[in-house]
Amino acid sequence: MSLLNKHSERVRKFKNKGKDPTTLRRQRAEVMIELRKAKKDEQILKRRNVEQNEVGMERNFPAEEGERHEMVQLSLEEILQGVNGSDPELQLQATQATRRLLSRRKDPPISEIIELGIIPRLVEFLTYADNAPLQFEAAWALTNIAAGTSDHTKAVVEGGALPAFISLLSSPHMHVSEQSVWALGNIAGDGPLYRDALISCNAIPPLLALVSPATPVWFLRNITWTLSNFCRHKNPYPPLDAVHKILPALICLLEHEDNEIISDSCWATSFLTDGSNDRIQVVVDTGILPRLVELMASPELIVVTPALRTVGNVVTGTNEQTQAAIDAGVLAVLPHLLQHAKPTIQKEAAWMLSNIAAGPCWQVQQLIACGLLPPLVELLDKGNFNAQKEAVWAVANFTTGGTVEQIVELVQSGVLKPLLNLLLAKDSKTILVILDTISNLFLAAEKLGETERLCLLVERLDGLEKLEALQIHDNKMVCQVALNIIEKYFSGEVFKSSELSAEELHNRYGCLDSILLLEFKLASAGAIAVADVNTKCGEVSSFGAELACRYEWKPPTRLITMLRLHLNCLALLMGTDLWKKRVDSDLR
Repeated sequence: MSLLNKHSERVRKFKNKGKDPTTLRRQRAEVMIELRKAKKDEQILKRRNVEQNEVGMERNFPAEEGERHEMVQLSLEEILQGVNGSDPELQLQATQATRRLLSRRKDPPISEIIELGIIPRLVEFLTYADNAPLQFEAAWALTNIAAGTSDHTKAVVEGGALPAFISLLSSPHMHVSEQSVWALGNIAGDGPLYRDALISCNAIPPLLALVSPATPVWFLRNITWTLSNFCRHKNPYPPLDAVHKILPALICLLEHEDNEIISDSCWATSFLTDGSNDRIQVVVDTGILPRLVELMASPELIVVTPALRTVGNVVTGTNEQTQAAIDAGVLAVLPHLLQHAKPTIQKEAAWMLSNIAAGPCWQVQQLIACGLLPPLVELLDKGNFNAQKEAVWAVANFTTGGTVEQIVELVQSGVLKPLLNLLLAKDSKTILVILDTISNLFLAAEKLGETERLCLLVERLDGLEKLEALQIHDNKMVCQVALNIIEKYFSGEVFKSSELSAEELHNRYGCLDSILLLEFKLASAGAIAVADVNTKCGEVSSFGAELACRYEWKPPTRLITMLRLHLNCLALLMGTDLWKKRVDSDLR
């Protein structure tokens, strides 16, 4: 794919570029990999039940379940013999020893345990309803095997564990039921294949039955996390009938006071909204957007991150879905998030803002009315580069879909200086977006008859110098787009038709009080004239001027960054007593 096509594909993913309502809002194509990496740190796919210490096991071995059994270290051979034997005491010791090996924090021997061939036997122990300690130890061991690689999870599933674990969800022993929930969460988290296998085995109803005010917080946390894994994964997405079953429970869990429960509930909704508009609408129809927006203002990072992600997914949808988020109050929360202490939150907030800015002009006006331009400009100026890239897209979308009056407000907010500064970035894609935005700004200026004024503003902010430098950029498309802007708006022809008096020239450019060394490369012959121009505003004295140019001169744009004067305009200025000047020419 050519560079031009690649850029066009990126631009197509934003509203108002292709004018196709179904593809106008940007999805997470470019940033998906990075965000998924971050997400694994925030809401992990699988969890191992790592034994902290022997004393802290009271919850897993309630007093009424019987006395605690002495922990015995066994070799793999002894484990194999004990598990396959008929002595219940040895079965328990061997299973417990297996669990302890698999609960090691570092390098648990999962593959070695699988190679022993004891998984079918451990699955069988899950059915021993009269031996809860053995059920629990077997469930824990299998949970940690399933927490490994996909091949490890496959071994558990192929060992026949799914029906047994689903049955144990209704165990009268809470610690056994909880361990089964944990195991199912690991299996569902492995991918859509086993997630859907569990759904087909009717795992969701008994799991939802555990969501109750009477359920202890530590148990409810595992249930919520497991439910989130039932909502996770695409290709394919979770079946819609399963989504409809889970959503009412998630709505209740979002109201819980425990932050971990709230966090995993938010992650579940973020997975459900990370898809087509139809799937987004299923979540919007539940009416939970106001609660999610409220959670975006939480001081807890583990809550803010998934809540922001969910609402951010919603505003990738239709204009109506975006308006639902706006009506829920998202614009009142965004300014704070754009200035959040965590760069990842700033980035997510800017991504959300960019998609709202991709909407129709009346939604853009709501952004302005809610005071989002100042924090956007500040982020563009001082933010982490990843956040700045999203802010650049927000400005780009603003200039694409906004009215001329709205674009004027954007420029007046001071967006141009940080935008031009980012032309120095190393990322070619970001530079191309900025160049496209600059073109949009000039189109708006043309409609207002303010092209020259915008040119002068760009020059004063050192923008022309940066544009000229891009003509030798490694990316050919960047070179071409920058050149097109320069030739269209910054060629000497702009001043040919200007009839500026000497006084007007002084008023416009008389602020220079330094010595400028201007090198003019004559395009027609390659000759160079060096002019040492000593300017001192407000002083009047005699001066001599001589400029020898035997060739027709067309002002090269690189050399008129500060003055942008045609030769006749420069001569006109030098013929006045407004400046003291000395010009020495050296023709080479």
